[in-house]
Amino acid sequence: MAKSNAPFFIIGSERSGTTLLMAILGHHSRLAVPEVAWYYPRFRAFLYTYGDLNRVENFKTLLSEMIFGLKTPFFGLDLNPATIVESLVQETKSHSFAEAYRVILQRYADAVGKPRWGEKTPHNLYYVNEILQDFPDAQFIHLVRDGRDVAVEQLRSAFGPRNIYTAALIWRRAQEEAEALRNKLRKDQWLDVRYEDLAANPSRVLPWVTEFLGEDYEPEVLNFYQGEIAQRRAKTKDHKPLGHPVSTDYVGIYKNHLSLHDQGVFNFVAGENLRKEKYEVSVPAVEVSPADGALYLELDGRIRAATLDAPGGHIVYESYNDWLIDQREARRQKGIWSEKPKPSLKNILGWDEEFLSGQRAPRQWKNYFAVQRRYSAAELVL
Repeated sequence: MAKSNAPFFIIGSERSGTTLLMAILGHHSRLAVPEVAWYYPRFRAFLYTYGDLNRVENFKTLLSEMIFGLKTPFFGLDLNPATIVESLVQETKSHSFAEAYRVILQRYADAVGKPRWGEKTPHNLYYVNEILQDFPDAQFIHLVRDGRDVAVEQLRSAFGPRNIYTAALIWRRAQEEAEALRNKLRKDQWLDVRYEDLAANPSRVLPWVTEFLGEDYEPEVLNFYQGEIAQRRAKTKDHKPLGHPVSTDYVGIYKNHLSLHDQGVFNFVAGENLRKEKYEVSVPAVEVSPADGALYLELDGRIRAATLDAPGGHIVYESYNDWLIDQREARRQKGIWSEKPKPSLKNILGWDEEFLSGQRAPRQWKNYFAVQRRYSAAELVL
């Protein structure tokens, strides 16, 4: 029976194990899984700003920004920047976002000599409906992890929420989105993978994952940490564990890193979601008043912005994001677009459009602190 080459998407809350699974599946002989792209949040959500894509100049603008407007142009492939846009345009079957996305991912798959591609962007969780419009045969692998461990990882990272209240809100939102989707999609479209199970017994969980994808299990995927993406990621503070085999070292870390008060705040915000996912909740909830919640959110935005250019910060990554926003505004001034669609996703942070598109800090606070952009860096930029 012929293998399926349907696209697959690894999704879930950031720091839930999506990068680990990306590296593992990318080590499979048939599966090409490049670095995180953020194409759906950063481009599909803003197609209205490109005008009529049937006009070749508008389509080329979209394709060019997708390739060059991110922090790692074209996944680091050695391609000629003077000819790549025209080359990809020739490979598209229509002038649409789906075709732009397909030819880029297919070019990566061809470059690494694999027949099937997948992609890992955590926030694609919020664009599953759009993905299915573009790729009706798409499959989704959703990572589930104890939200308190997710919070620890995020609070220790260079890009996540800056306090426990905001971390809990973000995780709860992801769980609610996933719950709605898993109740709607077929079992051959959606698979939940529990991080704790993957960490404890990868040789049992991974055959289940590859079976879902219609692929043969290859034990060699457990050598993922020797691969190029894992080795590169392991050089960064946030992803050092990728340089080693799967382990349970990061299961239950909240018990040592979150105070009882912070566990109580998390339980107040997302305790019900923890219980739904069968995680033990033993610390009493600590109520957060609306006023304190608003303060938590403001401090989160302020600290995110003020630390972007700190050691290990994501200033280069963020600068490219801001550049994309500038290009949208330039197109508006040219009259290419004028009316902004109403948001389809609920607002819980106050800067949801920016957050969902991968921004690491609200522009309001970047402007307030006069954060200067930087488009190059000596250190590795992911």
